[in-house]
Amino acid sequence: MEIYYGLKVDRADEILIAFLTQFEFESFEENDDHFIGYIKKSNLTDETRIEVEGLLTEHEVTFNFYEIEPQNWNEIWEASFQPVIVGNFCQVRADFHPSKDDIRYDLIINPKMAFGTGHHATTHMMIEKMADIPFNEKKVFDFGCGTGILAILASKLGADKIDALDIEYESYMNTIENASINQVKNIKAFEGDLDIIIGDNYDIILANINRNILVQNANVLVGKLAVSGKLLLSGILEEDADSVLKSYAVFGLKNQSQLSRDGWVCLLMTQ
Repeated sequence: MEIYYGLKVDRADEILIAFLTQFEFESFEENDDHFIGYIKKSNLTDETRIEVEGLLTEHEVTFNFYEIEPQNWNEIWEASFQPVIVGNFCQVRADFHPSKDDIRYDLIINPKMAFGTGHHATTHMMIEKMADIPFNEKKVFDFGCGTGILAILASKLGADKIDALDIEYESYMNTIENASINQVKNIKAFEGDLDIIIGDNYDIILANINRNILVQNANVLVGKLAVSGKLLLSGILEEDADSVLKSYAVFGLKNQSQLSRDGWVCLLMTQ
């Protein structure tokens, strides 16, 4: 069984979590006054540890690494998972959370570590913007699908064909599982890097990842977009928004609108 290390940081700070996502942490558990990051022992190299400790020291927070005994990760994840509710438009919940009668789209996920960093602000904004985008009969690509929840919502909103990609096997499997739970049959999930997706002419591309990946893959994502297509991006800190916008402007995309929430932004870009 894979050995994990925990990193407890004595401050509840989504910005710090965002900085830590550049390393190979698999998930973060957020609490009122602290958060815990989980990383495989095999990924916690001396170099990674030095960089993480330097980052946290720079931000003047108390922290400690500790080895975790093998345990039921699903139970840990379930304990920290909270629903994402976007007005009366959509609720993303686990099956152990109650449904809400006044919600248009009640979506269920099995909350495994594939849910990612717990940045509910970015998920919330992606869903909020999706409410304003016509998905009916559209071809959609969900880049960095995690649990597949955005792909599932796209299907519920009327999308015709949806490709969903994640580099993590757990996310790939979780997307398939959650699509089945929500009785969605038009999602094709892929595991791997962006170069395995040979499709193009996507009407809508969804990407809730992070600044580095969005900037590095700007040319590829724009190349997969149909004429007059829409690109919805999040996982971007407010201070990084301009650099992301410039990376896509080079390829002819314009910022149609954006949202801000808890220090994060969501960008809707069009050709």
